[in-house]
Amino acid sequence: MTYLTRRDLSRLLPLLALKPARVMAETIDARYREEIEQWRQKREAALRADGGWLTVSGLFWLKEGPNSIGSDASNDILLPESAPAHLGAIEIHSDRATFTGRDRAVTLHGKPVTNAEIHPDGSDALVAGPLQLLLIKRGARLALRLKDNNSKARREFTHLSWYPVDEDWQITAKFIPAPTATKLVFDTVIGEQETSDSPGYAAFERDGKTFRLQAAGEGKRLFFVLRDQTSGKTTYPASRFLYSEPARDGFVTLDFNKAQNPPCAFTDYATCPLPPPQNRLALAITAGERKYEGGSH
Repeated sequence: MTYLTRRDLSRLLPLLALKPARVMAETIDARYREEIEQWRQKREAALRADGGWLTVSGLFWLKEGPNSIGSDASNDILLPESAPAHLGAIEIHSDRATFTGRDRAVTLHGKPVTNAEIHPDGSDALVAGPLQLLLIKRGARLALRLKDNNSKARREFTHLSWYPVDEDWQITAKFIPAPTATKLVFDTVIGEQETSDSPGYAAFERDGKTFRLQAAGEGKRLFFVLRDQTSGKTTYPASRFLYSEPARDGFVTLDFNKAQNPPCAFTDYATCPLPPPQNRLALAITAGERKYEGGSH
């Protein structure tokens, strides 16, 4: 039988006292990692879904007047062979767009449509089999975005790649509200500019230095478009996106484990914003989504 001396006990008791705290910390870390992994699975599922970004396979700028649509080569907007030869036309007068159908297979909000006004950046999707056509407005221009559930990008998609989950990249940042109404201007990959309201910026420290990210308002969330020293190396060259909950008590959580590639990483037909100069960080953020290697992007 082995007996513990008083000296042995004096050494062991502090370690025993620490064990519950260590177990609790390990449990919290495991829960956090599980939360991030589940979030990443949902992100990939959204990409793979019907109508997800992997299905975006065309972007057609519309001219004033009629724009014919269909799979026949005589159309202004040429659709895949799965579409009717002459689906119809969209007529543009200033900012107003009207669809006139030539094929009863086209539906709008689940009902056959032959004549209807459609609105940009909303839920007015013209559907024909696996295809969706949505009107978008970028700057002063109108375009049709094509989604094809049978797209090559969707068929050939493999999987997303991520940095390992690292709790150190979940950062509590100080949020500095904009003193007056402020606009954040984004250049985009299509040469247009987009403008968003900016409620302020987040400031955080890393490696003894202070960094700032200016936020755009995205509904109730904050939206950051950023570039860092991993861009073009291990992450998508143009940018990554990060969303966060609104500031609370003057602070905001920046969880870079949820940094994600923009839609442009998966399709040539997105209109992604580029990071403003102030959001291009002299910092390597080795967290979040890495470059997608399964396609040409």
